[in-house]
Amino acid sequence: MYTQITYEVDAAIATITLNRPERMNALTKVLEGELYAAMQSAHVDDKVRAVILTGAGRAFCAGMDMDELEVLPPGDISAREWMRPYDMNRRSDYQARYSYFPSISKPVISAINGAAAGLGLIFALYSDFRIASNKAVFATAFAKRGLIAEHGIAWILPKVIGHASALDLLLTSRKVDAAEALSMGMLHRVVEPDALLSAARELAMSLSEDVSPRSVRVMKRQLWEAPFETLGEAITQANYEMYHSILSDDFKEGVAHFKEKRKAKFSGS
Repeated sequence: MYTQITYEVDAAIATITLNRPERMNALTKVLEGELYAAMQSAHVDDKVRAVILTGAGRAFCAGMDMDELEVLPPGDISAREWMRPYDMNRRSDYQARYSYFPSISKPVISAINGAAAGLGLIFALYSDFRIASNKAVFATAFAKRGLIAEHGIAWILPKVIGHASALDLLLTSRKVDAAEALSMGMLHRVVEPDALLSAARELAMSLSEDVSPRSVRVMKRQLWEAPFETLGEAITQANYEMYHSILSDDFKEGVAHFKEKRKAKFSGS
């Protein structure tokens, strides 16, 4: 089914691996389409409770494949074939060409095994969690290609690392190692290379088994929609969600497993 990624579901975890190691997993039109399809598969699969995104070989994603950049036609970004179907149940802000990760109902964990540059960095920023190998390197890269802050990175990067650091990384296009990225707040955790996938799976399993999938789904949406809301709107929405959570099966199970001192068995409903 897939030629430039791999997609595996095991123990409620979907693992998507960008699979062009000979090109440092640089993005092509094919890879982009396959990644989108795999994310949508995870989104609708009730068995999946968390998604891990990583790269094959020594890179996470080195950005757009330069060979494809040379042949992109004028108006490519707005071409109909690049546009995504509009879903009225998901916020339109998170349905653009690369900003759709927040609209995926499961938490997305980027396991960053190596270089994450340009669009590779954008994928990581739109993920919910970022765990990196201590060999990982980060760069915006756009200014060195004569480009600008693409695909919403001027919006998301300051939210993750602050305005001053975002200016630094965007305007200089300098490379940042994992230790500096962690100190900026870009990463949640840095581990040894051989511990990366196990650390990502440990987090994914915790999200799958220890907490309510329904709660995770709703809170993810609340957090990603909050930047567009006033405090009053956020509170009103929270009150609405609180009412429905109290009626849910997961709330009943949350109380029951606590009182019975046993491991939870959440259904996600």
